[in-house]
Amino acid sequence: MRLLHTSDWHLGRAFHRVNLLDAQSRFIGHLVTTARERDVDAVVVSGDVYDRAVPPLAAVQLFDDALHRLADLGVPTVMISGNHDSARRLGVGAGLIGRAGVHLRTDPAGCGTPVVLADAHGDVAFYGLPYLEPALVKDEFAVEKAGHESVLAAAMDRVRADLAGRAPGTRSVVLAHAFVTGGEASDSERDITVGGVASVPAGVFDGADYTALGHLHGSQTITERVRYAGSPLPYSFSEADHRKTMWLVDLGPDGSLAAERIDCPVPRPLARLRGHLEDLLADPVLERHTDAWVEATLTDPVRPADPMARLAERFPHTLSLVFDPERSPQASGVSYARRIAGRSEEQIAEDFVAHVRGVGPDVREQTVLQDAFDAVRADETVRETAR
Repeated sequence: MRLLHTSDWHLGRAFHRVNLLDAQSRFIGHLVTTARERDVDAVVVSGDVYDRAVPPLAAVQLFDDALHRLADLGVPTVMISGNHDSARRLGVGAGLIGRAGVHLRTDPAGCGTPVVLADAHGDVAFYGLPYLEPALVKDEFAVEKAGHESVLAAAMDRVRADLAGRAPGTRSVVLAHAFVTGGEASDSERDITVGGVASVPAGVFDGADYTALGHLHGSQTITERVRYAGSPLPYSFSEADHRKTMWLVDLGPDGSLAAERIDCPVPRPLARLRGHLEDLLADPVLERHTDAWVEATLTDPVRPADPMARLAERFPHTLSLVFDPERSPQASGVSYARRIAGRSEEQIAEDFVAHVRGVGPDVREQTVLQDAFDAVRADETVRETAR
């Protein structure tokens, strides 16, 4: 069976105020064309269909168009909700839409109930594990402590139990939206840390012939059988080195795998430039970035006049301007932005406690801080879902 694995469409999202709806529409067309021309047997979409719980109307219309085009193609599609989606909103009409061959899996309680498709060699069971917010699903999965690993492990127990009751030789594909250990993150994924832990080991998915992951925006292979498709478009300059692709996966009759990356059309390349303004304006090597979306980091010790306007004369698609002035060895002080760069919310809070009190939080206080942040994240999820 041939699968086309994609994820993280983020319909409705912009790139530094640039509307990406046309680019997202071109991607949908590319997806449908690829499925038709490469004789795909099933399309899997591993979450974050939308960029937010209540997407703009134009994004909903594009999603509706995608559903119609996939249904008209006659290629079954299995799709789960991600942490950016409202599972309840995305799942409205799932039963009816499923009759057209587009199977939406947004209810955690249905993790162990697969979509079963068949090829010449037998059945393939597709298990959809939507994003599982630990605080909201711990009762459903009867876990003592709300954590990503515990709820995903419980969901996979249901998958393995169902698979064990099926005919020998039944192959399995799991769709999941999670941060798996070993994956490389970017700046554009929403933090899903719970209890100080964001990632889960790949071994959680043992037993599945293929695990189609969503959440991280870079296409990457965790193991031969556990892969991220990544987002089809860039959503931050931290993705400048990404090659935006989908996975074309051939699942053999014995569960063997062969995978190929299919490039996605992107509107412009990304370029991250750094240096003194005059150097950036004069360096002939940078001519290749004229048509790119540009993020420029200026290191001039004194902020130059009209830097954005001057950069735009050479790089008309400059979207982001950052100042990181060079300092002499005698200069003291580091900007607040640089002090917190790369640090989690919990770490920033712990640093604040240490700054105010003179000593950082102890283990009990760290737990209190973690619980507070987890409660806020869970509350935000509940409020988004209820909207």
